[in-house]
Amino acid sequence: MHPIPTLALESELAAGGADFVFGLDEVGRGALAGPVMVGVVALKSADLPRLKVPAGVADSKMLTAARREAIHLDLENWAEAWAVGSCSNHEVDEWGITHALGIAALRALADVEARLDLGPDSSPAAILDGTSDFITKAADSFDAPTLPLLPTVTTKVKGDVSCATVASAAVIAKVTRDRLMVRLAQERADVAPYHWEKNKGYGSAEHIEAIRQHGPSDLHRVSWHLTG
Repeated sequence: MHPIPTLALESELAAGGADFVFGLDEVGRGALAGPVMVGVVALKSADLPRLKVPAGVADSKMLTAARREAIHLDLENWAEAWAVGSCSNHEVDEWGITHALGIAALRALADVEARLDLGPDSSPAAILDGTSDFITKAADSFDAPTLPLLPTVTTKVKGDVSCATVASAAVIAKVTRDRLMVRLAQERADVAPYHWEKNKGYGSAEHIEAIRQHGPSDLHRVSWHLTG
């Protein structure tokens, strides 16, 4: 049975003064092709006492593709707001994966904050899956989008397992990216040999062998060791 994420950390941040709590997680970090994406789910702190975690939510890696598809609309409707930010394979090549993750997260935050009623005295807090706060670091860079407010970031190891906002963001981002990779595989004959409809751009044996035979496409991360 999958662990059930809770709103415990979200409630703790709300009790500490945050009026909005954002959960963020990334997908596509280890892929050989396609974008890296960061999902964000926002909840209003005042709503937390009455909110229930949506049925079936869990770490996206523990769910089948069919299960993620089945619940993602419920997660979008549960959130006060949500967004998915992206950095292309070319940006990953130019900036490196860590900075690209930060910019993708900031793009997601800029999008979600534009949908919320954030006043000048607002104090949003964010929960980021993992150990590294790549968001705050990227916010000071030339490439960063303009954000109404930069949230205070708390990193949480296995946040996608324990925190409902992070788990929800992970599912939404995963569904978004998987759909994109499948659509590319279906619409572009030049990338059909890589079988992204099955591997979503990750380094399966079939994908790597196709790169050896055909070379990389314009959607591959050419700064990476694509064939091992």
